[in-house]
Amino acid sequence: MAIRQCALGCAAFAQLKHIYENREEIPAKLRAEGVKVIGKMGCDVPDELIIAGGMLPVQIYADPAKELKETDVYLEYAFDPMVRAQFEKIVDGTYANQIDALAISNSTDVIIRTYLYLRELHRVEPEKKVPEVEFIDWLFTRKPMHQKRNELIINIFWGAVERWAGRQVTGDQVFEASKLCNANKAALRRMQALRCEGRISGCEALVIIGAGFFMEKAKHTELVNAVADAAKEWPVIDAPKVFFTGSNQEDTSLYQKIEDAGLLVVGEDHDWGARVFDRDVNLELSPASGLVDCYMLREFSSKKAFVSQRVDALNREVKASGADGVIFYTNQYEEAASWDYPSQKESLEAAGKKTLGLFKMLWPCDKNEGLAEAFAGLAADMKGGRMNG
Repeated sequence: MAIRQCALGCAAFAQLKHIYENREEIPAKLRAEGVKVIGKMGCDVPDELIIAGGMLPVQIYADPAKELKETDVYLEYAFDPMVRAQFEKIVDGTYANQIDALAISNSTDVIIRTYLYLRELHRVEPEKKVPEVEFIDWLFTRKPMHQKRNELIINIFWGAVERWAGRQVTGDQVFEASKLCNANKAALRRMQALRCEGRISGCEALVIIGAGFFMEKAKHTELVNAVADAAKEWPVIDAPKVFFTGSNQEDTSLYQKIEDAGLLVVGEDHDWGARVFDRDVNLELSPASGLVDCYMLREFSSKKAFVSQRVDALNREVKASGADGVIFYTNQYEEAASWDYPSQKESLEAAGKKTLGLFKMLWPCDKNEGLAEAFAGLAADMKGGRMNG
């Protein structure tokens, strides 16, 4: 199922699709106008602080076609292949011409190691065109003492934002930026509700969500709301509904394979999908406390949670999406998510959900054989009412 004509005929969706496919266009335009652009690596870098500083946050992403000449010099082959491709654009000078600084959160172990390599590169090869890097060392355990520690971490990052912005960033500015981001999440949740009804496909949802990583938040909110208004009249997609869990999907190629096989992806827990609008900033707290509350209490990520937490989290998310099946899909050298799989599979199937597990997959997904057959088998299994073995 490619992106449908009803979506392509919607002016707001077409604009989002253009931005999604031309990711450097708006950041380059804003930089030319004097706006600083801050790259983000990891899913727990607070947009709110960067926006409060008058800057544009953009997500670092991989180029599957790029030869990894620099990466092969510095990184082991056992790194997550998508992260290796992201690293290439950071160290080969690509991002030196596109961003003014790089913020990295400790969202995964491989990203933490990437930060350490970049820090060392700054030390031993200062002549390389590697952007300035700031590390956000969150604690993801949910205890009051850890919340206090995370408020300290947020204040350290706040100082880095002020350094990049060249001015003080006030609590009122963070409050207003948090309101702006909350409104954006509300618009995306409107879209998600229609997606769960079958009005919006998984490919279309990835475009709608992902465009927001490369543009101004207020404009993104406006376009998402316009798409949601239009999508109320789009035809309902008649296909078995599945939830996707596992590796980040930075483009629509894998979802297209899933949906071409006769399935509909109605939700996901990766960082280029529905997890983006998981939780608002609590505006009744102080700005720093509100940010900590938002990022500490999001739904549990497979990279930073116990198995029992991930079992419960996936059960909640699958139920909320209305999915009757779950696809587990992780890239080669990205083992953390697969550790949860046996317990998650058992819990989901006890609740009557179908499952398909695909692990140690090559990246990009076109390198793998048999995907279309695997997804078609799940579709037939779901339509036939048989339990997946």
